[in-house]
Amino acid sequence: MSSAVPLNLGIARPSGEGASSYSGEKRVLLAEPRGYCAGVDRAVETVEKALEKHGAPVYVRKEIVHNRHVVETLADRGAIFVDETDQVPEGSLLVFSAHGVSPAVHASAAERQLRTIDATCPLVTKVHQEAKRFARDDYDILLIGHEGHEEVEGTAGEAPDHVQLVDGPDAVDNVTVRDASKVIWLSQTTLSVDETMTTVARLREKFPTLQDPPSDDICYATQNRQVAVKAMAPECDLVIVVGSQNSSNSVRLVEVALTAGARASYLVDYAKEVDIAWLEGARTVGITSGASVPEILVQGVIDLLSEHGFADVQPVTTANETLVFSLPRELRPAKA
Repeated sequence: MSSAVPLNLGIARPSGEGASSYSGEKRVLLAEPRGYCAGVDRAVETVEKALEKHGAPVYVRKEIVHNRHVVETLADRGAIFVDETDQVPEGSLLVFSAHGVSPAVHASAAERQLRTIDATCPLVTKVHQEAKRFARDDYDILLIGHEGHEEVEGTAGEAPDHVQLVDGPDAVDNVTVRDASKVIWLSQTTLSVDETMTTVARLREKFPTLQDPPSDDICYATQNRQVAVKAMAPECDLVIVVGSQNSSNSVRLVEVALTAGARASYLVDYAKEVDIAWLEGARTVGITSGASVPEILVQGVIDLLSEHGFADVQPVTTANETLVFSLPRELRPAKA
C-alpha cells in the first residue's frame, strides 16, 4: 500500500461541483482512521468474553452495536438480542449495549434479578454524568440528537424532567425553557459535527447565554472519521461508506462526503450491495467505514473494487487513534 495521498486537508469544494480532476489510473482512497472505535471494540469484546466465561445464552438488550454483521456473528455464538428486560428469563445474564440505558432500565433488570454487565461506551457514560450534574443544578438541558435513538433515550432518562430533545436545527423554534440564564446543551455522541454546531448556533441566537458542555460530547472517533472523509471527498467521484442503516455515525459519513464535495456516496453493509453501475466513469473511489464496522467488511469492498480495475489503494491519514477502554470489571482477569 502506498504512502498517504497529498490532499488539501479540510478544504472542500462546494457541493455540486465535479469531484475529481484526477486523470490517472483508477484508484481507491482509503480513509484512516475508520472502523472500530474503542467503545465498540470494548462492547463487542464484552459479549465475546461473557460467552466464554458464562456460556450461552447471554442476553443483550438491543443491538450491542449498530452493525448487522456483528450482531449476526454474535447471535451465531449464542448471544440473544432482546428489546426489553422483560424478555429475559429471571436470573439470567444481560449485557447492556454500547449506547447506554436509563436508570429505569437498570431498575427493571434488578426487579427481575438479572445479572447485568454494562457495556456502555465510557464516552456515553460521560454525557450521562453531565446530564445528572446539570439536572441537580436545576438547568434546562437541551439534548441535541435523533429522536428514538437508543443513546438519546438513555441520556434523557437520567433527568427526564430537565432534558428536552432538539432533533436538528429546524427543531429549535419549538424549544422553550424555564429560565434562559440556566440553559446548557449536550449532544448524542455520534452526530455530524457540522450539523450539531449549526443547531447550537440556532439555539444560541434564541438563548444568548446558552452554556457549552464541559467537554466535547461528540466522540473523538466520530469526529476523526468525519475529518478523514472531508479530506478525501473533494478528490472522489464516489465515496462508499461501509456501515448499517441504523448506525447514526455511518449515515452521517455519507452526508459529510456529499457536503464535502464527493459526486456520489452510498452506504452498504457488504461488498455484495455495491452496485457496479456506481463505478461507471469513476476514476477515484473513496472508502471509509462507521465506528461499529469490522475491517473484514471494508476488505471485501476493496477486493470487489480491485476486480473492477481499482487496484491502486492509497491511504488518506488524518489521525492516529490509540485509545483503549478496559473491559467491565466483571470480565477483567483476576489480579494475582
